[in-house]
Amino acid sequence: MALFTDPFREMDRVVNSMLRQAPAATAMPLDLYRQGESFTAQIDLPGVDPSTIDIDVEDRTLTIRAERRSVENEDIQWLAHERPTGTFARQLALGTGLALDRIDADYADGVLTLTIPVAEEAKPRKIEVSHTKSSIEQPERDQIAS
Repeated sequence: MALFTDPFREMDRVVNSMLRQAPAATAMPLDLYRQGESFTAQIDLPGVDPSTIDIDVEDRTLTIRAERRSVENEDIQWLAHERPTGTFARQLALGTGLALDRIDADYADGVLTLTIPVAEEAKPRKIEVSHTKSSIEQPERDQIAS
């Protein structure tokens, strides 16, 4: 039984695995879902002082900014310093049909929750069809045949 081996396939696999980069971690991971007549965005902001959270809406763009401050002291000798610090920002492009003037924000247990309601004019509604008797009389069948 003859076996065929491709010496370049293994080399390609090794080179590709070395060049492959891990996806960059998002400083503000987000979950977004719709429930009933509103959208909910939950953004992880652990260790953020709530007074540093800033939320703006301008021209259908929602911008969230928050700051996590670093521990600063002359006596500190870092052994590991992996948690990102500084100011973080995230933008969401909002579609039409949302009530931007009624967005609600709540911060609890390191999670910022935004509730974005659907605007009244964008909600689906049923339109009733009324039926009235026609004012134009239909010609009788005998007159049509003549």
